[in-house]
Amino acid sequence: MILEPLYVTGLVEGEGCFCVSFSLRERLKMKIETRPSFFVSLNQADLPLLKKLHAFFNCGAIRYSNTDRTYKYEVRSVSELMRIIIPHFKKYSLHGKKLNDFKLFEEICKTIHANLHMNAKHLVEIIEKAYLMNPSGKRKYEKRDLLKVIDEIMV
Repeated sequence: MILEPLYVTGLVEGEGCFCVSFSLRERLKMKIETRPSFFVSLNQADLPLLKKLHAFFNCGAIRYSNTDRTYKYEVRSVSELMRIIIPHFKKYSLHGKKLNDFKLFEEICKTIHANLHMNAKHLVEIIEKAYLMNPSGKRKYEKRDLLKVIDEIMV
């Protein structure tokens, strides 16, 4: 059975996440790696539903997360996010609090897709927007620490 597009949007409204994470990488020009991702987390009993979601979008992958002992359907490829995931949610819109996260996520993905994240000004904008998303989520780095790395590069 194929999932209906509006069902997928509703599932994501409740169980999905649009997020942008950062890692410090000395080898990179800006010293910060920017990684947008879209995922849906469910427990093992709902693994068949995640497999249907994977088939629906026909991109990304399913993995087990030891951290919260759930399965995650996840898309990290910026080109797949731009080509498949974002168009879906533009056509079949979210309506809850996740809508704002999605709008920021779309802006960030567009900036990264255009390779503008290699520029300090745009990277600062990405960081600012990313830290407005998922305010209750865990972050590896504080926003001020990432901005300090950029400041040090610009000196």
